[in-house]
Amino acid sequence: MNAVEIVEGEGRATARVVLIAAAAALGGFLFGFDTAVINGAVDAVRGSFGLGAGRIGFAVSCALLGSALGAWYAGPLADRWGRVRTMQVAAVLLAISALGSGLVAGVWDLVLWRLVGGIGVGVASVIAPTYIAEVSPARVRGRLGSLQQLAIVLGIFAALLSDAWLAGTAGGASQKLWLGLEAWRWMFLVAVVPALIYGSLVLGVPESPRHLVAKGRMDEAKQVLRQVLDLQDEHALQHKLGDIAQSLRSEYRPGLRDLRGSMAGLLPVVWVGILLSVFQQFVGINVIFYYSSTLWHSVGFSESDAFSISVVTSVVNVLVTLVAIALVDRIGRKPLLAIGSAGMTVTLGLMAWCFSQAAGSGAALSLPAPWGMVALVAANAYVVFFGLSWGPMVWVLLGEMFPNRIRAIALAVAAAAQWVANFIITSSFPALSELGLSFAYGVYAFFALVSLVFVVKAVRETKGMELEEMGR
Repeated sequence: MNAVEIVEGEGRATARVVLIAAAAALGGFLFGFDTAVINGAVDAVRGSFGLGAGRIGFAVSCALLGSALGAWYAGPLADRWGRVRTMQVAAVLLAISALGSGLVAGVWDLVLWRLVGGIGVGVASVIAPTYIAEVSPARVRGRLGSLQQLAIVLGIFAALLSDAWLAGTAGGASQKLWLGLEAWRWMFLVAVVPALIYGSLVLGVPESPRHLVAKGRMDEAKQVLRQVLDLQDEHALQHKLGDIAQSLRSEYRPGLRDLRGSMAGLLPVVWVGILLSVFQQFVGINVIFYYSSTLWHSVGFSESDAFSISVVTSVVNVLVTLVAIALVDRIGRKPLLAIGSAGMTVTLGLMAWCFSQAAGSGAALSLPAPWGMVALVAANAYVVFFGLSWGPMVWVLLGEMFPNRIRAIALAVAAAAQWVANFIITSSFPALSELGLSFAYGVYAFFALVSLVFVVKAVRETKGMELEEMGR
């Protein structure tokens, strides 16, 4: 092939693989949509079923337990059934969960269907980036891999926008809309649409060549490589297949025993990964995305304004994620984390101070001028600092920081820790907020400050390092 043919071939391959990766990344969209859609329904569900703080906290957060389970078993399922079939299973679970959640008769029905959806989210959150990495040419793998994080924040935005529109159309989340069903039920039901779109699109994507080679389906693997890499030369195809087969033969499958070390029973790098995951959640970011409509409504904003504020916050999150993707390889991971921790400490502290100025109690609670507007600005500034740093950077570091020998199992442990930490924060917020919103945000500000010390003392910069250097 001459130079012109090579460039044209790479262009065709890149265009095809971008479309394939975008279809797979819709799993991230469902991840964001399914976890955030509860935001607009919290107050209505609590009122419909007469729930206290503990039970509504569990109803909101229970999906995260399912996500931890789905993420843990996604890898073995994908190795057995294939990446594409596993993504289809995730889509089916999410569609069933959406239907079940929208038609529940009681809170424990909702918990069951949210758990089912959580398993689908957990599976999609692991398999989509794995599949994208396995079909992407090396030169564009990083950019295509970032589609997953972008899809997650777009899913959050779409869920909050959908919640706001449905509540506005009905005149309130607890008001009847179509077919005699309340608006909050439709907030869950509309999630069937992206789940079906995702399931349909992944029907048309090719199986991972790595999985096909592992199963001995060499002719099919060759066809996929032709499609995604535009490799037409038979010698080049055989060489690529040989590289994949050799990689699989030499691959070591680590277990939990390989993580044992001298620091409280684990290797120091494993503790760093676990704490990165825990701090990402303990700064309280998902309180904003799961409870923001309830939060703003509780301090005097109208229900309509509370929904609008949540949508604006999700737009901010999308925009700063794009900025973070542009900056990560220029500024580095550790500096961005430190900037984010410092910024979140200040903005969360400011939010705690604002809520300490609240007047009244219960439904009559309000933030007098100018504290309502200051709290609103501080909340969005907090999202900016998180979106620039701890949101995407933790996932980047978790994919890079572990030595090759233990990367897979260490990442699974860190990801499970993240889901558990998310569950703890999300389920505890209603009870914390009853003690006072100032207290709740003071707790998150404390963890943001501790995270800054942790970054400075313990986190290693990985910018510009090869993965093979991580064990040194």
